[in-house]
Amino acid sequence: MTCVLVTGASGFVGGALCAGLVGLGHEVRVAVRNPEVFSIAECDVLKISSIDSDDDWADSVEGMDVVIHLAARVHVMSDDAADPLAEFRRVNTAGTENLARQAASAGVKRFVYVSSIKVNGEATDGVRKYTEYDQPGPQDPYGISKWEAEQALHRVAKETGLEVVIVRPPLVYGAGVKGNFAQMLKVLAHGIPLPLASVQNRRSLVYLGNLVDALILCATHPAAAGQTYLVSDGEDISTPDLLRQLGGAMDHPARLFFCPQSWLKLAGRLAGRADQIERLIGSLQIDSGKIRRELGWTPPFSIHEGLRRAARQIG
Repeated sequence: MTCVLVTGASGFVGGALCAGLVGLGHEVRVAVRNPEVFSIAECDVLKISSIDSDDDWADSVEGMDVVIHLAARVHVMSDDAADPLAEFRRVNTAGTENLARQAASAGVKRFVYVSSIKVNGEATDGVRKYTEYDQPGPQDPYGISKWEAEQALHRVAKETGLEVVIVRPPLVYGAGVKGNFAQMLKVLAHGIPLPLASVQNRRSLVYLGNLVDALILCATHPAAAGQTYLVSDGEDISTPDLLRQLGGAMDHPARLFFCPQSWLKLAGRLAGRADQIERLIGSLQIDSGKIRRELGWTPPFSIHEGLRRAARQIG
């Protein structure tokens, strides 16, 4: 049995991770802002006020073997902060380093940090995939803050001996997902035609159950110490095929029609949604071979099964 502290436990990934850890017999403590919304009775629940360079984590990290750090200021389409990068750095960079240093001082052995594929960049060319060995190329405040947090964790590891494991997932999907993926499900459920039949991109995704499985492995496998891993389902998919599979699982077949991609890009620019359109029609592929080779990890769910399960929330 391992004693694990999970931050961000009330979120989409955090809840599933805690359930998975409890199911395997681990002792789980969670640090959340709103304990009343956390419903897994087997977990020890502590309240935290914030995540920044000044927060006191002493009670949270005491007696823990592993910290899995999910809590973060997340990427949003419209950020109303006066200085978005400063806000991302306050929580994601300074807050992460503060937690890691306090964890190391308390005798925590391992720190698993859930970063983002945005550290690598925003898109691939449809031929070459992102790997752990690429030069990082974050392009927005969120990605920059995550990359800076990774560097801070490596400094903490060097100075204290804390075992740091970094995981960079792409888009995570599953039942309960929000954001653009949830919007996609709603569009399919309403039978709205989409001008995406001509798109021939390739996207890497990771099903929630696969990410949880990988995180638990990273928290417990001896060989994971000091490593960075990119994780995905291992089966890349185009946006039209994604929509077709989701629509089929929901019994609401995707209604796709052809439209030149240049028109889609133009419409995105005119509507101020160029980034959203690029995510729909562009490619972002990752190579998750390293975690498979080094830790023997195999995703327990195929992308087909993951999409079927994700579609249940509406279908």
